[in-house]
Parts: sequence; C-alpha cells; structure tokens
Amino acid sequence: MTDKIITRQEGDIARIVFNQPEKRNAVSLEMWEAVEAAVGRFADDPTVRILILSGAGGKAFVSGADVSKFESERASEEAVAHYNATTKRVYDLVEAFPKPTIAQIDGFCVGGGVALALCCDLRICGTGSNFAIPAAKLGLGYGYSGLKRLVDVVGPAFAKEIFFTARRFDAEEARTMGLVNRVVPDGEVEAAAEETARMIAANAPMTVASVKFIVGQTLVPESQRDLDACEARVNACFGSRDYVEGRRAFLEKRKPNFVGA
Repeated sequence: MTDKIITRQEGDIARIVFNQPEKRNAVSLEMWEAVEAAVGRFADDPTVRILILSGAGGKAFVSGADVSKFESERASEEAVAHYNATTKRVYDLVEAFPKPTIAQIDGFCVGGGVALALCCDLRICGTGSNFAIPAAKLGLGYGYSGLKRLVDVVGPAFAKEIFFTARRFDAEEARTMGLVNRVVPDGEVEAAAEETARMIAANAPMTVASVKFIVGQTLVPESQRDLDACEARVNACFGSRDYVEGRRAFLEKRKPNFVGA
C-alpha cells in the first residue's frame, strides 16, 4: 500500500498512524485508500477492542489534503469525484466502526483532520494543539454529512463560528465547545490516549458496543431509529457470559476477564 500509513496492534488495541510529518500529515488519495483498507481489517478482527488514530511526528494529527497531489489526484471533475467518494467512505467507516475509536491529536488538526477526528468517539489533544476548518478561505463547499457531524458535537452556534471565521481555535477553546474530550500537557497525549484505550478495552465489549450503537441511534431522526435493535443489544448483554463474569468478579473482589460473549 504505502509507508505513509502505519498500522499496528498491541494486544487488543489497534493503531492507524498518518505518517507524513514533513507535510504535517497531509493526506493523499493513496493514504486514504490505505486507511480504508486498515479500518475494514480492524473492524473484522475479533481480537481488536479499540482503535486509536494519530499522526506521526508530534506536530500534527492531520492537516487536511496533500495539496502537492492535487494536479495528479484532483485535476479533473472525475478525479475530484473519485477523491471525494474515497474520503467519504473512510469517514463513514470510521464513524460506523463497531468498536470505540480515539483521535489522538498532537498539534495541528485542520480541515480533513477535523472531519476525521469528528468521526471518532473520543478526542484527546495536547495543550499546544489547534484546530481549523479553512473552507471559507479557499472557497470550498462543505457537504451536509460533515457539517452534521460537527453540529452534533459542538452545536450550531460553534459550528457556524468555526466555518464563518475559518480561524484557528486553541485547545482550551476546543475543550470549551466540546470539540475535544480532554486536554493534556504536550508530550503526554499518546500516554493519555493509551490509558483511556486500556480502560475501555478492559470493560465488557458487548456493553461498550451496545452503548455506542444506542448513542448513535439518538442522533438520527426519530422515524429512523431502530429501537428494537437497541433493546436486542441490551438483552444480549444480560444474556451474556460477560454479565455472569462481571457479577462474579464484583462479589469476589477481583478484576473481571471479559471475552465479548
């Protein structure tokens, strides 16, 4: 595929790393395609309980599209359509990933980087991180699905401010508006993401997956909500071996060993 995307797995935690630090991890078409393949592979792997996305180099998460590739990747109407379709598939796959996802954000998170981070369940950044969507400075249109994800996270007023001004927002502003879950000192973001991932991975996978699914259902129009599927997932938790293990571990004052069944 490409050495610009690094994938690895340590125990039940999988990682996808955008590896183009010399360009602040700007993303080319081949990188998006590699991410698409990796997300699909990790989604199907029963040994993976959580996925962390990050950028190499400690200076940026993802700083948007690789402009140097525009002539070869986005020079025609057909090429632009293909590029946009690929990025949409990646965003949709990350958002629909059946297990929890964390965006580990060091430094710049711009344009497509913000769009990708919004697809993740949790976002953790450093104090020196900053965020921007500069579409209005470039004359770019921005589609409904991307705007809805932003509005769902920060609300309509902040979403308008982010787009109308196209300015950079610092980490504290991002935390205040709810764009990130946690801000930690620079240099400690990876450790914080890892610690959070391990806490999540140690919990009952069926419970975590059911909550992710049900929270997702609250964000779709009421007429489209599958409440039967929500109830089925809750009932499956109560009928699982993990529910038995959780009760026993509590009574025996030990850590539970959940297997996801």
